[in-house]
Order: sequence, then C-alpha cells, then structure tokens
Amino acid sequence: MTASLHRPLPGRARRTHVTATRALLLVLALAMAPGAFAAETTAVRPLGASGLDRASVDRVLVLDPNRISADEVRDVLAHAPAPRIIALQGSVAVVTMEPFAEFLIAMGYPADRLANPRDGALSYGSFGSSATLAGTLAWHYERDGMMPMLIGHSQGGMLALKTLHELAGAFASAIPVWNPLTDTAEPRTTLVDPLTGRERPVIGLRVAYAAALATGALPRVLLGQWTMLPRLRKVPDTVEEFTGFTIPWDPIAGTIGSGEPYAATGSAVVRNVVLPASYSHVGLPRTGHLAADPATRAWIDSWSPDAAPAPLPDGAVADTTNLVHAAELWYSIKKHWCREAQRLLRAHALSS
Repeated sequence: MTASLHRPLPGRARRTHVTATRALLLVLALAMAPGAFAAETTAVRPLGASGLDRASVDRVLVLDPNRISADEVRDVLAHAPAPRIIALQGSVAVVTMEPFAEFLIAMGYPADRLANPRDGALSYGSFGSSATLAGTLAWHYERDGMMPMLIGHSQGGMLALKTLHELAGAFASAIPVWNPLTDTAEPRTTLVDPLTGRERPVIGLRVAYAAALATGALPRVLLGQWTMLPRLRKVPDTVEEFTGFTIPWDPIAGTIGSGEPYAATGSAVVRNVVLPASYSHVGLPRTGHLAADPATRAWIDSWSPDAAPAPLPDGAVADTTNLVHAAELWYSIKKHWCREAQRLLRAHALSS
C-alpha cells in the first residue's frame, strides 16, 4: 500500500500544526476566501473560474512577473487565481513550516492556498511518499488549472526533489492521482489537463517553482534514503525554476564548505543561494518577524535578483535573521503566482 503523505510513521510523535487560536483565525480566513474548502469537494472547476471581470483580468495580464510591487500584490494579484503552495517541513516534528506560511500570508498570499485542504494545517510532513505527493499535485492541477509550488525545508527539500524525479518517471512508469481529501489513491493514472481539455498521464507534469532549504546528504545516509543520494543535487525538467539554499558548514545537513551546487539535468532554471553562515538550520522557517517590521518588509518587497540589494533603511530595529531566503522566496513566489495566473486566464480567454 502506498504510504500517505499526511500520515506520520508509527511511533513518531505528532505535533499539532495549528494552535487552537491560529486554527480559529485560519478557519475564518478560509471561510471568507473565494474558492475555499467547499470548492475542493466539487468536480473539476470551470477553467479560469475566478470571478474576475474583464478589467481585472486585463490588470493581471499586463503585470510584469519579474517586477511585482507590494501595491500590485495587494490590488491585483490578491484578486487573481493563485497556485497552491505545499510547504514541507523537515524531519524534526517540532520544527514546522507554519512560521514560513504565516510569513507568506502576512506578505499577501491567500491563506486558503497554503492550507492543507484535509485539515487546514499550514505545514506538511516530509515522511510521506513522493508518489503520493506527485499524485496530489495532479489532483490539485486538474481542479485549479495551476500546478502547486513546492517549498521544502531540510528533509522537506529532499521530498520536493524526489517528487520532481517521481514526475520524471525515475521510480515508476505510472503514478495514481491521489485525493488529499479522502487520503486515498484514485483508480486512474491520468487526468484531464485543465488547460487543454485532453487526457494526459500524471508522469511528465511540470511544477512551476520549487525550492529546497538546507537539504543535505548526511541525513539521507542516516535515514537510509539511498535512492536520493545520486539525485539530491540534480534538478529534472519537471520543474520550470528551482532554488537551492545552503548554509556553509551546516552540521545537520552535513554540508562541507558551501556544499555541492544544484544543477539542472536539462532545461530547468536553477539558482543556488549560499546563506549567511550565522543562519540556523532549524531556524530557517522563522520568517514572520520580517513581514511585521515595515523596514524589512519594504526591503523584501523591493528585492530583485537582477539588482544589488539595497541597504536596510536607517533605524531598522527588526531582527534581520533569515532575510536573505525570505526575500528570495517571496520574489520567486510572486513571479510564479503572476505567471500561473496569466497562463490560466489566457487559456480561459482562448477557450471562451
């Protein structure tokens, strides 16, 4: 039987991902969000069913994905369709990706696109099956018209990469579609592509964006994850753009120096980012404070890989720890949010 993405290993302590207070706030946010939980229980959504009028669609289509301002996030993208983001935590149960998800929500990403549709959790476990996760991506794509993004911390980065290799056919010739609401495989290995209306296999689906934070080889050895050792730094064509983050001399990841860089096996765009050595492996998801301080938030909003980073404004008092990957990830997430929304809306226009 295929292991569930959401089911912890026997005997492994399970941490509640969302406290009672946060859970209540999240439920309220989801209830007010368009296309929340109820939408996930329906059949395939009509292509481009976003409720946008013509003027709103035009505002999305003229955006430059490489230069999305804070105002454009708030006034334009926030009203457009958004891909689901699956934030995969590491192997230590008490260190989740919930703080990072809360950072994205504070920066303007829709809360319902970060929440697990099964239980509302903002962080996904990383001890599940890559085939299950690949099938889950297909299920969401068929309904949303946008492939989810994958952001993994430590072992979560390994699972993200393994899922990309899974989609490339590295481990099996066919992958069942996986329903995350019932946590079961569906009796099919194909889906109806929402952008073309044609049936296609799960194998070969392409994720728009994925990232791995402090994912090292040493834990793969210790956990017996042998199949990923030769693939851990190889990025297949089943992702359009990938960012790998490394902390130099990270003892938990087993990184020597700045580590072996990630490299594309084909056409994927791969970016390697070496983080400050002062960053903590287990503390990387802690980014919420950066969205709360106006100075660091403005710095993140204006950051671009094509320009030299601006100095922090005088008088910034916030803790700037984790600022580098927070800015990198928010830039890439905005970019692919915009691209995927534009792709969906253009496909809808062509089919109308």
